[in-house]
Amino acid sequence: MREIKLPFLLRLALVLVSIFALGFLVKLGKTVLAPLFFAFLMAILFLPFANFLEKKWRFSRVISTFSSLLMMLIVLSGLIFFFTTQLSEFANDFPVLKAQLSKSFNELQFWISQKFHLNLDKQMSFINQGLEKLLASTAVILGFTVTMFSTTLAFFVFSALFFIFILNYRRILYRFIISVFHDKHFYKVNEAILEVQKIIKEYISGIFIQVLIVSLLTTVLLSILGVKYAILLGVLSGLLNVIPYVGIIFSGLIACLISFATGGNHTLFVFFGYIAIHAVDANIVLPLVVGSKVKINALFSFIGLLVGEELWGIAGMFLSIPFLAILKIMFERIEGMEAWARLLGEEIQPNKPRKKYKITKKITLEEKE
Repeated sequence: MREIKLPFLLRLALVLVSIFALGFLVKLGKTVLAPLFFAFLMAILFLPFANFLEKKWRFSRVISTFSSLLMMLIVLSGLIFFFTTQLSEFANDFPVLKAQLSKSFNELQFWISQKFHLNLDKQMSFINQGLEKLLASTAVILGFTVTMFSTTLAFFVFSALFFIFILNYRRILYRFIISVFHDKHFYKVNEAILEVQKIIKEYISGIFIQVLIVSLLTTVLLSILGVKYAILLGVLSGLLNVIPYVGIIFSGLIACLISFATGGNHTLFVFFGYIAIHAVDANIVLPLVVGSKVKINALFSFIGLLVGEELWGIAGMFLSIPFLAILKIMFERIEGMEAWARLLGEEIQPNKPRKKYKITKKITLEEKE
């Protein structure tokens, strides 16, 4: 068959039209696609558990699927209950927090006027305007947060249903993917599916471990410094840390604001503590539990966050990084797409030795590829 070669501009136009059309369809199908992708990630994570129940305990496919669903719902329900109770306590304390914030700003204002001999009236007007906007936006953020938690019920219901279908019909989905390709490519496609599944499972598991470690470190830091809502801020920091760079900055600013508002003398310590935790996370935790193989560089992480937020809102920001990681894994295994995988990833030095951390005589942690 004769190969048709199109002009470069025509090919570029077709690619751009396809990207915009695909983006429009993804945005249009937000209600279905966002929980579907989340359910897909959870299904891959719980697939070993379902296989274990079926092979070891001889559970049927339906029972193993619902057992996995129950396990997932217990974890998600625990998170929702924790944030609901913590946010309820924070909402009750908000008037006191607002008064303390005003008092702290007034004290800071007086110190600035004494130290730098600035006009107190102009300073008062400027800071009071800024304070009113800040408190107004904080109230809006609080209301938005409560609304967000109330509207996520539909998201989790759809996710649970998709989770059931994906796990229960995983054989049919597998056969469909295999049958799309020619028989001569069976072993290659099967190997690619198993490898992608393994790497994605390791990546998601690593992200969960990273969230737990960052949450623990942040909670310990804030508890030692005596910052109020230390557990809430710690868990929030761990979850937001999934969003590279932006998440840890945003959570750090919230912690510093609450530290300052409650009249603590530890705001600077909180700020530098978050910097130290980010350094430990980026240089030790992330290489150990996630590795560089699926790590996305800062440029495309930021682009992914913006595009994800535009398409799917808050859920899109959290799901954009795993989506890019999956794309990178797939590009590495598709002939002709290797350059795109290198574009998404970090620069890898081939001769660079992997770091090792000796915990005990028998336990040594090694950096993942």
